[in-house]
Amino acid sequence: MIDVGILREHPQDLAAALGRRGVDLDVAALAQIDEERRIVRADAEEMRSQQRDVGKSIASLSGDEKAAAIAEAGDLSERYKAKVAEADDLDAQFMEQWVTVPNLADETAADGFEEEDSIEITRWGEPPVFDFETKDHVDLGLALGIIDIERATKISGSRFGMIKGKLALLEMAMERWSMDVLSAEGFTPVIPPVLVREQALFGTGFFPAERDQVYSVKEDDLYLVGTSEVPLAAMHGDEILSADELPLRYAGFSTCFRVEAGTYGKDTRGIFRVHQFNKVEMFSFVDPGFSREEHDFLLSREEELVQALEIPYRVVNVAAGDLGASAAKKYDIEAWFPGQERYREITSTSNTTDYQSRRLKVRFKDTDGKNRLVHTLNGTAVTGRALIALVENHQQADGSIRIPEALRPYTGFDVIE
Repeated sequence: MIDVGILREHPQDLAAALGRRGVDLDVAALAQIDEERRIVRADAEEMRSQQRDVGKSIASLSGDEKAAAIAEAGDLSERYKAKVAEADDLDAQFMEQWVTVPNLADETAADGFEEEDSIEITRWGEPPVFDFETKDHVDLGLALGIIDIERATKISGSRFGMIKGKLALLEMAMERWSMDVLSAEGFTPVIPPVLVREQALFGTGFFPAERDQVYSVKEDDLYLVGTSEVPLAAMHGDEILSADELPLRYAGFSTCFRVEAGTYGKDTRGIFRVHQFNKVEMFSFVDPGFSREEHDFLLSREEELVQALEIPYRVVNVAAGDLGASAAKKYDIEAWFPGQERYREITSTSNTTDYQSRRLKVRFKDTDGKNRLVHTLNGTAVTGRALIALVENHQQADGSIRIPEALRPYTGFDVIE
Protein backbone atom coordinates (compact mmCIF):
# COMPACT_ATOMS: atom_id res chain seq x y z
CA MET A 1 0.00 0.00 0.00
CA ILE A 2 1.01 3.59 -0.41
CA ASP A 3 1.29 6.00 2.52
CA VAL A 4 -2.19 7.18 3.56
CA GLY A 5 -0.62 10.55 4.26
CA ILE A 6 -0.64 11.17 0.50
CA LEU A 7 -4.43 10.94 0.51
CA ARG A 8 -4.74 13.22 3.53
CA GLU A 9 -2.19 15.87 2.57
CA HIS A 10 -2.07 15.78 -1.25
CA PRO A 11 -5.38 14.37 -2.57
CA GLN A 12 -5.17 16.27 -5.85
CA ASP A 13 -1.66 14.94 -6.52
CA LEU A 14 -2.91 11.43 -5.75
CA ALA A 15 -5.81 11.80 -8.19
CA ALA A 16 -3.43 12.99 -10.91
CA ALA A 17 -0.98 10.13 -10.24
CA LEU A 18 -3.75 7.54 -10.40
CA GLY A 19 -5.03 9.07 -13.60
CA ARG A 20 -1.59 8.55 -15.10
CA ARG A 21 -1.99 4.86 -14.30
CA GLY A 22 -5.49 4.76 -15.71
CA VAL A 23 -7.10 4.16 -12.31
CA ASP A 24 -10.57 5.64 -11.83
CA LEU A 25 -10.98 6.33 -8.11
CA ASP A 26 -13.14 8.92 -6.36
CA VAL A 27 -10.31 10.31 -4.24
CA ALA A 28 -12.50 12.95 -2.60
CA ALA A 29 -15.05 10.37 -1.45
CA LEU A 30 -12.32 8.10 -0.11
CA ALA A 31 -10.73 11.02 1.73
CA GLN A 32 -14.11 11.75 3.30
CA ILE A 33 -14.41 8.17 4.59
CA ASP A 34 -10.88 8.41 5.98
CA GLU A 35 -11.65 11.64 7.81
CA GLU A 36 -14.93 10.29 9.16
CA ARG A 37 -13.36 7.09 10.46
CA ARG A 38 -10.69 9.05 12.30
CA ILE A 39 -13.29 11.34 13.88
CA VAL A 40 -15.42 8.40 14.97
CA ARG A 41 -12.38 6.57 16.36
CA ALA A 42 -11.35 9.69 18.31
CA ASP A 43 -14.89 10.00 19.68
CA ALA A 44 -14.73 6.38 20.82
CA GLU A 45 -11.43 6.96 22.61
CA GLU A 46 -12.86 10.05 24.31
CA MET A 47 -15.79 7.98 25.58
CA ARG A 48 -13.36 5.34 26.78
CA SER A 49 -11.41 8.01 28.69
CA GLN A 50 -14.60 9.35 30.25
CA GLN A 51 -15.61 5.83 31.25
CA ARG A 52 -12.27 5.32 33.01
CA ASP A 53 -12.61 8.62 34.89
CA VAL A 54 -16.11 7.76 36.06
CA GLY A 55 -14.97 4.27 37.06
CA LYS A 56 -12.18 5.69 39.18
CA SER A 57 -14.61 7.95 41.02
CA ILE A 58 -17.07 5.21 41.98
CA ALA A 59 -15.00 3.91 44.89
CA SER A 60 -15.11 7.30 46.62
CA LEU A 61 -18.88 7.73 46.19
CA SER A 62 -21.83 6.38 48.11
CA GLY A 63 -25.57 6.23 47.93
CA ASP A 64 -27.36 7.88 45.01
CA GLU A 65 -24.13 9.42 43.68
CA LYS A 66 -22.52 6.00 43.41
CA ALA A 67 -25.58 4.54 41.72
CA ALA A 68 -25.65 7.41 39.23
CA ALA A 69 -21.94 7.00 38.50
CA ILE A 70 -22.37 3.26 37.90
CA ALA A 71 -25.26 3.96 35.54
CA GLU A 72 -23.21 6.60 33.71
CA ALA A 73 -20.26 4.21 33.36
CA GLY A 74 -22.58 1.56 31.94
CA ASP A 75 -24.05 4.03 29.46
CA LEU A 76 -20.59 5.15 28.37
CA SER A 77 -19.54 1.53 27.94
CA GLU A 78 -22.45 0.80 25.62
CA ARG A 79 -21.92 4.00 23.65
CA TYR A 80 -18.21 3.22 23.40
CA LYS A 81 -18.90 -0.24 22.00
CA ALA A 82 -21.32 1.18 19.43
CA LYS A 83 -18.84 3.87 18.41
CA VAL A 84 -16.01 1.34 18.05
CA ALA A 85 -18.23 -0.84 15.86
CA GLU A 86 -19.02 2.21 13.72
CA ALA A 87 -15.31 3.03 13.43
CA ASP A 88 -14.49 -0.58 12.54
CA ASP A 89 -17.14 -0.51 9.81
CA LEU A 90 -15.71 2.70 8.38
CA ASP A 91 -12.19 1.22 8.55
CA ALA A 92 -13.41 -1.79 6.57
CA GLN A 93 -15.09 0.47 3.99
CA PHE A 94 -11.90 2.47 3.65
CA MET A 95 -9.52 -0.50 3.43
CA GLU A 96 -11.70 -2.27 0.87
CA GLN A 97 -10.87 0.54 -1.53
CA TRP A 98 -7.42 1.53 -0.25
CA VAL A 99 -5.89 -1.92 -0.78
CA THR A 100 -6.80 -1.70 -4.49
CA VAL A 101 -4.85 1.53 -4.95
CA PRO A 102 -1.65 0.70 -6.88
CA ASN A 103 1.77 2.14 -6.24
CA LEU A 104 2.34 5.59 -7.69
CA ALA A 105 4.29 5.50 -10.92
CA ASP A 106 7.75 7.00 -10.84
CA GLU A 107 8.00 10.31 -12.67
CA THR A 108 10.47 8.69 -15.10
CA ALA A 109 8.14 5.81 -16.02
CA ALA A 110 6.92 6.05 -19.61
CA ASP A 111 3.52 7.61 -20.25
CA GLY A 112 0.67 5.50 -21.64
CA PHE A 113 -1.49 2.53 -20.76
CA GLU A 114 -0.61 -0.30 -23.18
CA GLU A 115 2.36 -2.52 -23.91
CA GLU A 116 2.89 -0.58 -27.12
CA ASP A 117 3.40 2.64 -25.13
CA SER A 118 6.65 1.37 -23.60
CA ILE A 119 9.71 3.33 -24.67
CA GLU A 120 12.83 1.62 -26.00
CA ILE A 121 15.90 2.92 -24.18
CA THR A 122 18.68 0.66 -25.49
CA ARG A 123 19.33 -2.24 -27.83
CA TRP A 124 22.04 -4.90 -27.89
CA GLY A 125 22.99 -7.20 -30.75
CA GLU A 126 21.33 -7.61 -34.10
CA PRO A 127 18.67 -10.15 -35.07
CA PRO A 128 20.50 -13.00 -36.78
CA VAL A 129 20.32 -13.32 -40.54
CA PHE A 130 20.00 -16.97 -41.55
CA ASP A 131 20.85 -18.35 -44.99
CA PHE A 132 18.33 -21.14 -44.51
CA GLU A 133 14.64 -21.44 -43.68
CA THR A 134 14.29 -20.90 -39.94
CA LYS A 135 12.07 -22.81 -37.54
CA ASP A 136 10.42 -21.76 -34.31
CA HIS A 137 11.13 -23.58 -31.04
CA VAL A 138 8.23 -25.98 -31.56
CA ASP A 139 9.39 -27.28 -34.93
CA LEU A 140 13.00 -27.38 -33.76
CA GLY A 141 12.03 -29.25 -30.61
CA LEU A 142 9.81 -31.76 -32.35
CA ALA A 143 12.44 -32.52 -34.98
CA LEU A 144 15.07 -33.12 -32.30
CA GLY A 145 12.72 -34.97 -29.95
CA ILE A 146 13.34 -32.48 -27.10
CA ILE A 147 9.88 -30.86 -26.84
CA ASP A 148 6.63 -32.80 -26.46
CA ILE A 149 3.46 -30.70 -26.44
CA GLU A 150 1.07 -33.50 -27.35
CA ARG A 151 1.87 -35.72 -24.38
CA ALA A 152 1.97 -32.79 -21.96
CA THR A 153 -1.52 -31.85 -23.16
CA LYS A 154 -2.66 -35.43 -22.72
CA ILE A 155 -1.42 -35.37 -19.13
CA SER A 156 -2.42 -31.88 -18.05
CA GLY A 157 -4.40 -30.06 -20.72
CA SER A 158 -3.66 -26.96 -22.76
CA ARG A 159 -0.81 -24.54 -22.01
CA PHE A 160 1.53 -27.21 -20.72
CA GLY A 161 4.71 -28.46 -22.32
CA MET A 162 7.34 -31.10 -21.72
CA ILE A 163 11.03 -30.63 -22.44
CA LYS A 164 13.30 -33.66 -22.66
CA GLY A 165 16.82 -34.89 -23.22
CA LYS A 166 19.50 -32.32 -23.83
CA LEU A 167 17.03 -29.44 -23.74
CA ALA A 168 16.10 -30.38 -20.16
CA LEU A 169 19.80 -30.50 -19.30
CA LEU A 170 20.29 -27.15 -21.02
CA GLU A 171 17.57 -25.51 -18.93
CA MET A 172 19.02 -26.85 -15.70
CA ALA A 173 22.49 -25.74 -16.81
CA MET A 174 21.19 -22.24 -17.54
CA GLU A 175 19.58 -22.01 -14.10
CA ARG A 176 22.68 -23.24 -12.27
CA TRP A 177 24.93 -20.96 -14.33
CA SER A 178 22.75 -17.93 -13.53
CA MET A 179 22.92 -18.81 -9.82
CA ASP A 180 26.72 -18.88 -9.98
CA VAL A 181 26.81 -15.50 -11.75
CA LEU A 182 24.46 -13.95 -9.20
CA SER A 183 26.22 -15.51 -6.23
CA ALA A 184 29.41 -13.78 -7.34
CA GLU A 185 27.44 -10.51 -7.27
CA GLY A 186 26.37 -10.95 -3.66
CA PHE A 187 23.01 -12.73 -4.07
CA THR A 188 22.19 -15.56 -1.67
CA PRO A 189 20.70 -18.58 -3.49
CA VAL A 190 17.32 -19.68 -2.12
CA ILE A 191 14.86 -22.42 -2.99
CA PRO A 192 11.71 -21.10 -1.28
CA PRO A 193 8.28 -22.73 -0.82
CA VAL A 194 5.98 -22.34 -3.82
CA LEU A 195 2.86 -22.80 -1.69
CA VAL A 196 2.18 -19.70 0.40
CA ARG A 197 -0.48 -18.24 2.65
CA GLU A 198 -2.80 -15.50 1.46
CA GLN A 199 -0.92 -12.83 3.42
CA ALA A 200 2.20 -13.38 1.29
CA LEU A 201 0.25 -12.61 -1.89
CA PHE A 202 -1.57 -9.69 -0.31
CA GLY A 203 1.69 -8.37 1.09
CA THR A 204 3.40 -8.39 -2.30
CA GLY A 205 0.45 -6.71 -4.02
CA PHE A 206 -0.71 -9.66 -6.10
CA PHE A 207 -3.92 -9.76 -4.08
CA PRO A 208 -6.48 -8.41 -4.66
CA ALA A 209 -5.43 -7.15 -8.13
CA GLU A 210 -4.28 -10.46 -9.66
CA ARG A 211 -6.27 -13.02 -7.68
CA ASP A 212 -7.65 -14.46 -10.93
CA GLN A 213 -4.10 -15.37 -12.01
CA VAL A 214 -3.31 -17.50 -8.95
CA TYR A 215 -4.00 -21.20 -8.40
CA SER A 216 -5.31 -22.12 -4.97
CA VAL A 217 -5.14 -25.29 -2.88
CA LYS A 218 -8.37 -24.84 -0.96
CA GLU A 219 -7.93 -27.87 1.29
CA ASP A 220 -4.93 -26.26 2.99
CA ASP A 221 -5.80 -22.59 2.37
CA LEU A 222 -2.60 -22.14 0.37
CA TYR A 223 -1.75 -20.67 -3.03
CA LEU A 224 0.74 -21.58 -5.75
CA VAL A 225 3.06 -18.69 -6.55
CA GLY A 226 3.59 -17.25 -10.01
CA THR A 227 7.07 -16.05 -9.02
CA SER A 228 9.48 -16.61 -6.15
CA GLU A 229 9.25 -12.85 -5.58
CA VAL A 230 6.31 -13.69 -3.30
CA PRO A 231 8.06 -15.94 -0.75
CA LEU A 232 11.32 -13.97 -1.00
CA ALA A 233 9.54 -10.73 -0.11
CA ALA A 234 7.48 -12.34 2.64
CA MET A 235 10.40 -14.13 4.29
CA HIS A 236 11.31 -10.96 6.22
CA GLY A 237 7.72 -9.97 6.94
CA ASP A 238 7.20 -8.27 10.32
CA GLU A 239 10.97 -8.04 10.87
CA ILE A 240 13.31 -5.16 11.60
CA LEU A 241 16.58 -5.43 9.72
CA SER A 242 19.73 -3.55 10.62
CA ALA A 243 21.11 -0.87 8.31
CA ASP A 244 24.39 -2.74 7.83
CA GLU A 245 22.50 -5.75 6.41
CA LEU A 246 21.33 -3.69 3.44
CA PRO A 247 21.28 -4.20 0.56
CA LEU A 248 20.03 -7.72 1.22
CA ARG A 249 19.92 -9.69 -2.03
CA TYR A 250 18.46 -13.10 -2.82
CA ALA A 251 18.33 -15.26 -5.94
CA GLY A 252 15.38 -17.63 -5.72
CA PHE A 253 14.76 -20.67 -7.88
CA SER A 254 11.21 -21.96 -8.12
CA THR A 255 8.68 -23.61 -10.33
CA CYS A 256 6.00 -21.01 -11.04
CA PHE A 257 2.29 -21.38 -11.76
CA ARG A 258 -0.02 -18.92 -13.52
CA VAL A 259 -3.64 -19.26 -14.56
CA GLU A 260 -3.05 -16.96 -17.57
CA ALA A 261 -6.61 -15.65 -17.27
CA GLY A 262 -7.51 -13.24 -20.03
CA THR A 263 -5.03 -14.69 -22.54
CA TYR A 264 -7.40 -17.00 -24.39
CA GLY A 265 -6.17 -17.43 -27.93
CA LYS A 266 -2.91 -15.55 -27.22
CA ASP A 267 0.50 -17.23 -27.62
CA THR A 268 -1.04 -20.69 -27.76
CA ARG A 269 1.72 -22.24 -29.85
CA GLY A 270 4.51 -24.03 -28.03
CA ILE A 271 5.74 -23.25 -24.55
CA PHE A 272 6.00 -19.46 -24.68
CA ARG A 273 2.98 -18.85 -22.43
CA VAL A 274 2.28 -21.82 -20.16
CA HIS A 275 0.71 -22.53 -16.78
CA GLN A 276 3.94 -23.96 -15.30
CA PHE A 277 7.55 -22.88 -15.77
CA ASN A 278 10.82 -22.53 -13.88
CA LYS A 279 12.47 -19.25 -13.04
CA VAL A 280 15.44 -17.77 -11.23
CA GLU A 281 14.39 -14.47 -9.63
CA MET A 282 16.45 -11.71 -8.05
CA PHE A 283 15.08 -9.88 -5.03
CA SER A 284 16.53 -6.98 -3.04
CA PHE A 285 15.77 -5.22 0.26
CA VAL A 286 17.44 -1.80 0.27
CA ASP A 287 17.67 1.54 2.01
CA PRO A 288 15.12 3.83 0.27
CA GLY A 289 17.88 6.24 -0.66
CA PHE A 290 19.48 3.61 -2.90
CA SER A 291 16.47 1.98 -4.57
CA ARG A 292 16.92 3.70 -7.94
CA GLU A 293 20.58 2.72 -7.93
CA GLU A 294 19.58 -0.85 -7.06
CA HIS A 295 17.08 -0.89 -9.90
CA ASP A 296 19.84 -0.03 -12.35
CA PHE A 297 22.00 -2.71 -10.74
CA LEU A 298 19.33 -5.39 -11.28
CA LEU A 299 18.86 -4.33 -14.89
CA SER A 300 22.61 -4.56 -15.43
CA ARG A 301 22.61 -8.11 -14.06
CA GLU A 302 19.79 -9.06 -16.43
CA GLU A 303 21.64 -7.59 -19.39
CA GLU A 304 24.83 -9.37 -18.35
CA LEU A 305 23.01 -12.70 -18.39
CA VAL A 306 21.19 -12.20 -21.70
CA GLN A 307 24.37 -10.98 -23.40
CA ALA A 308 26.25 -14.05 -22.19
CA LEU A 309 23.49 -16.18 -23.73
CA GLU A 310 24.22 -14.32 -26.99
CA ILE A 311 20.59 -13.32 -27.49
CA PRO A 312 19.78 -10.00 -29.24
CA TYR A 313 17.48 -7.81 -27.17
CA ARG A 314 16.14 -4.38 -26.41
CA VAL A 315 15.35 -2.74 -23.06
CA VAL A 316 12.07 -0.86 -22.66
CA ASN A 317 10.78 1.52 -20.00
CA VAL A 318 7.28 0.17 -19.30
CA ALA A 319 4.35 2.58 -19.50
CA ALA A 320 2.79 3.74 -16.22
CA GLY A 321 -0.61 2.32 -17.07
CA ASP A 322 0.88 -1.10 -17.86
CA LEU A 323 2.68 -1.54 -14.53
CA GLY A 324 1.68 -4.18 -12.00
CA ALA A 325 -0.03 -2.96 -8.85
CA SER A 326 3.14 -2.89 -6.71
CA ALA A 327 5.57 -1.40 -9.24
CA ALA A 328 6.56 2.25 -9.39
CA LYS A 329 8.81 1.62 -12.39
CA LYS A 330 9.68 -1.38 -14.51
CA TYR A 331 12.15 -2.24 -17.22
CA ASP A 332 11.55 -5.18 -19.56
CA ILE A 333 14.18 -6.93 -21.62
CA GLU A 334 12.60 -8.06 -24.86
CA ALA A 335 14.57 -10.70 -26.75
CA TRP A 336 14.43 -11.24 -30.49
CA PHE A 337 12.45 -14.37 -31.38
CA PRO A 338 13.17 -15.48 -34.97
CA GLY A 339 10.11 -17.76 -34.87
CA GLN A 340 7.85 -14.75 -34.23
CA GLU A 341 10.05 -12.19 -36.01
CA ARG A 342 9.57 -9.74 -33.16
CA TYR A 343 10.91 -8.75 -29.76
CA ARG A 344 9.14 -10.35 -26.77
CA GLU A 345 9.63 -9.92 -23.03
CA ILE A 346 11.90 -12.46 -21.32
CA THR A 347 12.85 -10.55 -18.15
CA SER A 348 11.51 -7.66 -16.13
CA THR A 349 12.81 -5.73 -13.15
CA SER A 350 10.59 -3.58 -10.93
CA ASN A 351 11.16 -1.06 -8.19
CA THR A 352 8.22 -1.46 -5.81
CA THR A 353 9.52 1.22 -3.39
CA ASP A 354 7.78 0.79 0.00
CA TYR A 355 4.52 -0.60 -1.39
CA GLN A 356 5.28 -4.20 -0.41
CA SER A 357 7.25 -3.44 2.75
CA ARG A 358 4.36 -1.39 4.16
CA ARG A 359 2.00 -4.35 3.72
CA LEU A 360 4.52 -6.91 4.95
CA LYS A 361 5.92 -4.67 7.72
CA VAL A 362 9.55 -5.08 6.65
CA ARG A 363 11.59 -2.34 8.28
CA PHE A 364 15.18 -1.47 9.08
CA LYS A 365 16.75 0.49 11.91
CA ASP A 366 18.64 3.41 10.43
CA THR A 367 21.80 4.99 11.83
CA ASP A 368 19.68 7.27 14.03
CA GLY A 369 17.95 4.25 15.58
CA LYS A 370 14.65 4.99 13.82
CA ASN A 371 12.61 2.19 12.28
CA ARG A 372 11.91 2.86 8.60
CA LEU A 373 10.35 0.89 5.77
CA VAL A 374 12.78 -0.72 3.34
CA HIS A 375 12.35 -0.54 -0.42
CA THR A 376 11.97 -3.82 -2.30
CA LEU A 377 12.93 -4.62 -5.87
CA ASN A 378 12.71 -7.71 -8.05
CA GLY A 379 14.16 -8.85 -11.34
CA THR A 380 14.06 -11.93 -13.55
CA ALA A 381 17.34 -13.75 -14.08
CA VAL A 382 16.32 -16.57 -16.41
CA THR A 383 13.11 -18.39 -17.35
CA GLY A 384 11.89 -20.82 -19.97
CA ARG A 385 11.36 -17.90 -22.32
CA ALA A 386 15.10 -17.27 -22.35
CA LEU A 387 15.52 -20.94 -23.23
CA ILE A 388 13.16 -20.53 -26.19
CA ALA A 389 14.98 -17.42 -27.38
CA LEU A 390 18.30 -19.24 -27.07
CA VAL A 391 17.05 -22.22 -29.10
CA GLU A 392 15.63 -20.07 -31.89
CA ASN A 393 18.56 -17.67 -32.17
CA HIS A 394 21.21 -20.42 -32.14
CA GLN A 395 19.60 -22.81 -34.59
CA GLN A 396 21.83 -24.07 -37.39
CA ALA A 397 21.22 -25.08 -40.97
CA ASP A 398 21.27 -28.81 -40.18
CA GLY A 399 18.53 -28.39 -37.55
CA SER A 400 20.90 -28.53 -34.59
CA ILE A 401 21.16 -25.93 -31.82
CA ARG A 402 24.47 -24.33 -30.82
CA ILE A 403 25.12 -23.92 -27.09
CA PRO A 404 26.53 -20.51 -26.04
CA GLU A 405 30.08 -20.59 -24.70
CA ALA A 406 28.98 -19.50 -21.21
CA LEU A 407 26.83 -22.61 -20.75
CA ARG A 408 29.14 -25.28 -22.17
CA PRO A 409 30.97 -25.93 -18.88
CA TYR A 410 27.55 -26.61 -17.35
CA THR A 411 26.05 -28.73 -20.13
CA GLY A 412 29.04 -30.85 -21.07
CA PHE A 413 28.06 -30.53 -24.73
CA ASP A 414 28.25 -27.71 -27.28
CA VAL A 415 25.40 -28.65 -29.58
CA ILE A 416 21.98 -30.30 -29.48
CA GLU A 417 21.53 -32.51 -32.52
